Amino acid sequence: MAAGVELGFAAAAAGPAGAWRLRSAYFPSKVGGRPAWLGEAGLPGPAALRCGRCQQPCAFLLQLYAPLPGRPDAFHRTVFVFACRSPACYRGPGPRGPFRVFRNQLPRQNDTYPEEPPPEDPPPGPVPPPPRCLRGGAALCRVCGGLGPRCCGRCRRANYCGPEHQALDWRGGHRRSCGQHPAGDDSADAIPEHNEFLFPEYEILIEPEEPEFSADSTVEPGDEQGAVDTSKDPKEQDELGATGSAGEAFQSLDEETLEAMAKCETKEDKIFQMFKEKVAAEPEQIIRYCRGGEGPVWVSGENRPEENDIPNCSCGAKRIFEFQIMPQLLNHLQVDSLGESIDWGTLVVYTCADSCSGANEYLEEFIWKQDHSMGHILPS
Repeated sequence: MAAGVELGFAAAAAGPAGAWRLRSAYFPSKVGGRPAWLGEAGLPGPAALRCGRCQQPCAFLLQLYAPLPGRPDAFHRTVFVFACRSPACYRGPGPRGPFRVFRNQLPRQNDTYPEEPPPEDPPPGPVPPPPRCLRGGAALCRVCGGLGPRCCGRCRRANYCGPEHQALDWRGGHRRSCGQHPAGDDSADAIPEHNEFLFPEYEILIEPEEPEFSADSTVEPGDEQGAVDTSKDPKEQDELGATGSAGEAFQSLDEETLEAMAKCETKEDKIFQMFKEKVAAEPEQIIRYCRGGEGPVWVSGENRPEENDIPNCSCGAKRIFEFQIMPQLLNHLQVDSLGESIDWGTLVVYTCADSCSGANEYLEEFIWKQDHSMGHILPS
């Protein structure tokens, strides 16, 4: 990641032919599928990857490869985000809730990867299927790709993070293949690339944000009246005027109350307008990255965290803004439904300012969910 704001865009994973780029050895940034774990020790256990609201397993949402220049202990560094699949858990903004965030980092010389960068050309031969276990021997869940301490009691060859995913895999095909092949024949144990629990998989391409050369469309801080007036077209304003200037509807409210209401609406409109202007130049952006630099672009003036809402890291250091996940990502996740859907205005990830190094650990970080204000929804 370079200095300044970096934007992330979802790109099709190019099917099986391009799947090699999303494996751990190539240090990918990606959305969906199974996590491409960085370090192979200290992975978060099944209990750490459960939703804070419904306690069901979270699905892997995305990971960003974000090494820190000048930090030998963070030569490789990746932040992983997991999200609940239940739409009901997305009611209400605030900290963590249906999300979990973990950070892992390694020095250049480590037990898992060579010191030289991976080749840019695809490896020879077919792309191997998702791994059943790590090289250190830890088994992975056939469904989600997290640690799988539980195994099928019948064949003892299929591993799971818990009973929920064991039942899902049993219905999805393991019932037919379980115990049907002799020992040493791994064909029945091959893990399918996708299942109904996983989010669709995309590569994340990173590009620097182009500087803004014109501020003609930006609302001036003192032009609060203009922010309200320009939000309505002439026809709407004529209709409002035809109602008797709406004064009769508020006769029971004193002048001070009306003024406070107007200022609140003006501020909210202005914040949302600024958000739209930031997004307008690159409307497909799903990530805004700027660790410790320019802060997040808020979609609303409501439900923004105060400094004391962001807990310090377990090492004692403060957490700082690293990146935000934009609502445009929802367009790629296939989560729309006629009823309740997974939704957010923006997700803001804060990480340890010191990027402390755990001893072969995945360290939990902090995420804040901000929702859209009423009436302020971006078009899909």
